[in-house]
Amino acid sequence: MALRIVNDANRCLQCKNPLCRKGCPADTPIPQIIALFKENRLMEAGEILFENNPMSLVCSMVCDHMAQCAGHCILGRKDHPIHFYEIEKFISDAYLDRMVIERPPYNGQNAAVIGSGPAGLTVAVILAKNGYGVTIFEQKDRIGGMMQYGIPDFRLPKTIIDRYKERLLEMRIRIRPHVAMGGDLVIDNLFRDGYSSVFIGTGVWRPSTLGIEGETLANVHFGISYLARPVSYTVGQTVAVIGMGNVAMDVARTAFRHGAQRVMLFQRGASSPASDHEMEYARLDGAEFFFGKTIQRITSHGPVFRDSILDGDGRPVGVTGEEEFIPADTTIIAINQRPKDKLVNTTHNLQASEKGLLIVDENSMTTHPGVFAAGDVVHGSLTVVHAVENAKKAAASMMRYMEKLKQTP
Repeated sequence: MALRIVNDANRCLQCKNPLCRKGCPADTPIPQIIALFKENRLMEAGEILFENNPMSLVCSMVCDHMAQCAGHCILGRKDHPIHFYEIEKFISDAYLDRMVIERPPYNGQNAAVIGSGPAGLTVAVILAKNGYGVTIFEQKDRIGGMMQYGIPDFRLPKTIIDRYKERLLEMRIRIRPHVAMGGDLVIDNLFRDGYSSVFIGTGVWRPSTLGIEGETLANVHFGISYLARPVSYTVGQTVAVIGMGNVAMDVARTAFRHGAQRVMLFQRGASSPASDHEMEYARLDGAEFFFGKTIQRITSHGPVFRDSILDGDGRPVGVTGEEEFIPADTTIIAINQRPKDKLVNTTHNLQASEKGLLIVDENSMTTHPGVFAAGDVVHGSLTVVHAVENAKKAAASMMRYMEKLKQTP
C-alpha cells in the first residue's frame, strides 16, 4: 500500500485550480496535503487535515470518493484518478494518535452538544479548540452516532471511534452518555445551568414505515435498527431487503456476514438512490437487485410484490399485474429514516418541518434562540462529510452568537 500511495502522490499535477478540492464538500486542500506528504511532513499534513475536517480519518474510509475527490481528478478523464483518500487515510491514521493536543485558556462560556455523531463531534472539537467549555450529551452508551451504530464494522472499525474519544477527553471535552435529551433532561435545563448555546446533532434514527400489512410480524425488521446491533437478530438464510439506498446496501452486506446465503433488494423505481460504489460492493458480496417492484404486504414467509408502472423517468406511478410472492426467512425494511420528535415536543419554539427535520436559518440557528443544528437532523440522511461541512458553519455561528452574548451588558 505504501508504494501505491507514494506513486499516486507523485502523479499529482498540483493543479492551480484543483477540481479535486472543489469536489470535496469539506473543501480539503488536497494539493497542499499531497505536497507535504511527498516532503515527509506527515504531522504537518495531518494537522491541516484535522483542522479542516476533524472527521478526516472517517471520511477517508466511508466517503463516496468517486463522486467527490477522485471523481473530480483531472487525470481521471484519460487515465486513472489519484486516490487521494488512500493518502488521506494514511496521514490521518498516523496523526490521530500522535497529534499534540493544545488546550487554550477557558474563555468562561460553555456550550452543550446534543448527539455525538459526525456533526456533534465536529462542533465539539471546533468549540473546544477556541476555548469554550463543551459537554456532549449522548443517548447511547458509546459516542459516534451513525458512525458507531449505523456503519458496519467492516467499513469503519469501531476502534477508530474509541481513538477519537481519547482525543476528545484530552481536549477537555466532557461526555455524558445515557442521557436522553427531551426525556431525562430538556433543553431549557441546559440554559438554566449556564450553557450559553446548544447544538443539536441528533441525526435521523426513526425508521420510516411502509404502512402495509405484515410490518409487525416477527420476521420483519427495520434496517437502521438491524445495523445498530446485527448480532441480536437471527435472519436465516434468505433475506429480502425493501429499499435500495446506502443503508439497504449496508444491511445486505451485513446480512451476508451474519449467516445469510441469499440477499435480495427490491426497489419500486428503475434506479437505485445508493452510490455506485456501495451498490457495486453489495453486488460483489452476492446481493441480487430487483427493480420495478412495489411491496404490497409482508407474510411470515416473505414479502409480496406487484410490478410497478413507471413513467418516462423510471419513477413509479402505479402497479400492474398479479401479486408475486418472494420466499424469505427475514424481510428488512430500509426505505428511509427521520428524526425523533422528543426535542421538538419538549422545547418551546423549536420548530420542525413536516418531515420532522429541524428548521434553521442561514446561520444554522433553529427557531429557538441560542439553539443551533446541523447534519442529518436538518438535511435528512446524508453523508459524514456533508455533516462536517454543515457543522463547521454551525460552529462558526455559535461562536459569533456567544461572543455577542459576552458583549451584551
